Amino acid sequence: MSELMTPTLAGAAAGLGVAMPMGAMSVLLLQEAMRDRRTAVAAAAGIAAVDLGYAALATALGPWVASHISPVEAWVRLASTVILLVIAGRGLAGARPKAAAPPVPTPAVPTPAVPDPTVPDPATDLAAAGATRTATDLRPAKAFARYIALTAVNPTTALYFAALTTAQGASLRTGPAGAAFLVGVGAASLLWQQSLVALGSLAGARISTSARVWTFRLGYGLVAAYALKIAFPLPTLG
Repeated sequence: MSELMTPTLAGAAAGLGVAMPMGAMSVLLLQEAMRDRRTAVAAAAGIAAVDLGYAALATALGPWVASHISPVEAWVRLASTVILLVIAGRGLAGARPKAAAPPVPTPAVPTPAVPDPTVPDPATDLAAAGATRTATDLRPAKAFARYIALTAVNPTTALYFAALTTAQGASLRTGPAGAAFLVGVGAASLLWQQSLVALGSLAGARISTSARVWTFRLGYGLVAAYALKIAFPLPTLG
């Protein structure tokens, strides 16, 4: 057991190393947590899943991954920039206080007959079941898939783990040591992302509506700035 502790701790350090820097995904995750905690939990799991997947790929393939991603890294970064700018633009466009709708007078209507609660209504039951499934299942599932896609388009994580596992040597690519390394990576990344969710949820419950709007503006502004930062140097033609 003691011989597995070293690769596990190395994996935990590697997972924190790639997860802790406050980049665009961290900002988006905090914003997600301020909206809905359950959706943010799923989003955090998606980010950690990509970290674990890239770590597994790099542990198995190592130098091959780095050599094949490096030639197109600039183009992948440019695609990431476009995606992040679209996200930032939509977020900034929606980050405005919602004006209260004026009250609409309700015309007098005859009081409908009260249905017998002992008689089941199939249409009502189906609608309620569909609404419950949409609220409890589809939003977290979409967030999980969306954050997997957004995290996966950034080649930095793949290159990070490829360089790290190459430096660690062949000891991580075989047997229990490699598995222990991956457990450390996945656990550390997931723990950090869920900590961001808890922080975002706590902040979202305590700040006012106007302050929350400015927080969204600042957050998406940082996403736009980060997108422009990763775009350079631009890819060259030919």
